[in-house]
Amino acid sequence: MTALHALLGTELPIIQAPMAGSQVSPLAIAVSNVGGLGSLPCAMLGNEALRDELRALQAQTSRPFNVNFFCHVQPTPDARRDAIWHAVLKPYYDEMGIDPAAIAAGPGRAPFSEALADIVEPFRPAVVSFHFGLPSEALLARVRFLGREDPEFGHHGRGSALARSARCRRGDRTRRGGGRPPRHVPVERRDDAGRYLRVAAQIVAAVGVPVIAAGGIADARGVAAALALGAAAVQVGTAYLLCPEAATSPVYRAALKSESARHTALTNLFSGRPARGIVNRLMRELGPMSDAPPEFPQATAAIAPLRAQAERAGSGDFSPLWSGQNASGCKEIPAAQLTRELAGVA
Repeated sequence: MTALHALLGTELPIIQAPMAGSQVSPLAIAVSNVGGLGSLPCAMLGNEALRDELRALQAQTSRPFNVNFFCHVQPTPDARRDAIWHAVLKPYYDEMGIDPAAIAAGPGRAPFSEALADIVEPFRPAVVSFHFGLPSEALLARVRFLGREDPEFGHHGRGSALARSARCRRGDRTRRGGGRPPRHVPVERRDDAGRYLRVAAQIVAAVGVPVIAAGGIADARGVAAALALGAAAVQVGTAYLLCPEAATSPVYRAALKSESARHTALTNLFSGRPARGIVNRLMRELGPMSDAPPEFPQATAAIAPLRAQAERAGSGDFSPLWSGQNASGCKEIPAAQLTRELAGVA
C-alpha cells in the first residue's frame, strides 16, 4: 500500500497537476479513473462552469479527485500601471493594428471565497488544494468540514486539502517543487535539477510528514527516484499537456513538440506573477521579468488581443506557453496510459 493510498485511497502515487487554462474535467477524470489523483483547476471557471465541471467529475468517476483554487489577494485597479503596461506593448499593438482603447477586461482569476465553498461543499471532493498560499482560517474550517479526522494525518485523507489546515501552515504536509508558485522551486539550470531532487530525502526526514515531489519530473525514472527518496507521491504537470484529454491549444502543442521547449524561463509578462514558460518572442524582446506589468492577474487583459491575433496566424509569440524545465515526457497518448507509465505499471 502506498502512502497516497493510505491517505486518499488512490492506487497509484501520481497526482496530475491542476493546470488552469490548459485542462478541465476530462483530464482529471481520466487520471482518477486509472488510479491516480486527477485535479481540476477552478480559478478560471465561473460559478456555473465550476458546477458543471464538478457534476461531470462526480458522474464520470467514483475515485478521489482534487479541486484546486487560487488564494491571491485581488489587487486594486491601478490606471497608472495599466497605462505603463499599454505603453510598453504599444509597438506590438501598432504592428497588429490593435486599438488599446478597445481592449476589454481579461478572464477572471477568482480567489477562493465563501461563494466558491458553497458550490464545492455538496460535491465533497476528496482533496481541495490551493495555489498562491492558503485562504482564511474560516474558509479552511469549511474545507475541513468536508472530510474525516484521521489519527495519523489529522485533517488529511478524504475531504482533506493538500495545503489547507493550521497544521499545514506549520509544515505538516509539504509539497515540494518549481515554475508556477507554490508548486515549483525556480531551478535555473537543468543540471541543478538532480541536486534539487537529491535533497528530497533531507526534506522528508526534516518534516516527518507526507511530502509530494514536483518540478521537472516527467517520466517513470524520475517518479521512481522521488519515491525512493521518501516522497509519498509525485505531482506531474507538463507531461500531460499533449494528452488528448488536455485542452492545450494547437499553437501550444506545437511549441511543446518543438526544440523551443528546451528553453524555458520564469516570466511575469502574461499574468503579472512569475510562472515558467517556453521562451517566445515577447519574452525575448521585453525580457522574461519586468516591472511594467500590473499586479496579478490584471496584466492578462492587455496581452489577450495580441495573443488572439497571433494564434489565429498560428503563432505563439504572445501566448503563455507554460512548461516545466523538462518537457521530454510529453506524449500524445491517453492520460490513463501516461499515468500508468509514470507509475511504472505495465
